[in-house]
Amino acid sequence: MFEIIDRVKPGLQKLIAGLREAYPYASVLAVADDCRAWGISRSGVSIAAPRMGGGTGFVVRVFDGVGCAEYSFNEFAEEKIPEIREVLARRLAEQGEALEGFEALPTPIPADEPAVLKKAGACRVHPRELGDEAIVKKLTALREKALGMDERVLDAQAQVAYRSCRKLFLSENRDLDQTVMWTTASVVAMANRGQEIKMAYHPFSVLGGAEVLDDMDAGVEKVVRNALELLDSQPITPGEYECVCDPDTTGMIVHEAFGHGVEMDMFVKDRALAREFVGEYVASPLVTMHDGSAVEQTATMFFDDEGTLTGDTIIIDRGVLKTGMCDALSAARLGVAPTGNGRRESYERKAYTRMTNTYFQGGDVTPEEMIASVKDGFLLEAPSSGMEDPKNWGIQCMVTTAREIKDGKLTGKIFSPIVLTGYVPDLLKSVTMMSKTPELSGSGFCGKGYKEWVKVSDGGPYMKARIRLG
Repeated sequence: MFEIIDRVKPGLQKLIAGLREAYPYASVLAVADDCRAWGISRSGVSIAAPRMGGGTGFVVRVFDGVGCAEYSFNEFAEEKIPEIREVLARRLAEQGEALEGFEALPTPIPADEPAVLKKAGACRVHPRELGDEAIVKKLTALREKALGMDERVLDAQAQVAYRSCRKLFLSENRDLDQTVMWTTASVVAMANRGQEIKMAYHPFSVLGGAEVLDDMDAGVEKVVRNALELLDSQPITPGEYECVCDPDTTGMIVHEAFGHGVEMDMFVKDRALAREFVGEYVASPLVTMHDGSAVEQTATMFFDDEGTLTGDTIIIDRGVLKTGMCDALSAARLGVAPTGNGRRESYERKAYTRMTNTYFQGGDVTPEEMIASVKDGFLLEAPSSGMEDPKNWGIQCMVTTAREIKDGKLTGKIFSPIVLTGYVPDLLKSVTMMSKTPELSGSGFCGKGYKEWVKVSDGGPYMKARIRLG
């Protein structure tokens, strides 16, 4: 399916050699994409091929020491090389004309140290090999299991989707080739009592293939139980409480509180307060934050869309903000090394600084010990959405369930929905306990503002902190 990469590679190498005659830096990213999604609900069966990664195509980038120009296209042949060179030259010239009378941001030439890589992620069961019929049969069985658990279950849905992607990055000194697949799934249950309807959702994700289907059976029972419990939920009394966050809620806080706030293209634009706090305590000494491919989840990759090799970026080290994450151009403008976070929604879109697998490191206690330490508070579960304000370090997140804790024990009372708010350093400096094992989930996408969607994962351990709820 991805043989197009091998067929066009010699021509792309000629393209790079030709562009280097005119520019001090040139690169090309080639993407071959394969996506498919299946779903079952009351309305029937759906099978689709959504463009979750933007499809198959190419993007060429050149720097001339003053500006940067890009050109994307979905078909390539060697005969098109003169046309590509002409378009790039014209775009650089248009940039110069548009900037007349203005002081342009410096555009340093990216580093291009030699590197050769060819890697592929593991996949135990490819969804296409399993086949549509088997996948629909499995999803149907999951839905029927949910519907049969309780007469109050109004509807149930089961979905699974995958993206398999091969990327080739070429520059004068780099030849990088990677193939990665992720698969996500979900089960949704809706329960009703009279006119009241409550919904619960449980996601699944894996860096791999259809093996994720094996994890969904246990999730059905959990999601139905949660939907039924929400029928008895109450509104919460607003206030600041001792809270134990489950790994998903911890992940949402990681993503919204310190993920977007340390994307260093925002440093270049002076739109992130974090720039002023590098080297300072911004969290409890129990907090260490990572981003990168040291763990395996849906955002794992071996190099980013600018040809930077990925690794493990420690953003907060025992409470101290050490660095942000950055794309190559932002790194060059800030005088730091790129971290492998230059990502595109598709070959047709610009590269921005984006998170990958972002999480808090584990601690040394158990979730049970954390709950036992709470006199009056809540166990927070099932986050649904969040917003951040990198300029002022405020966050607002939605959590579906807050389970009441009194004198170290769960009372059985449930409150929903919950709004979690606060000033980021205050929240993270209040962290007093972390459980031993971080868990990551990668079922969702992240937008840059309101657009530019890329696959991410986030998570961490169970975390105890004082949090404002409403």
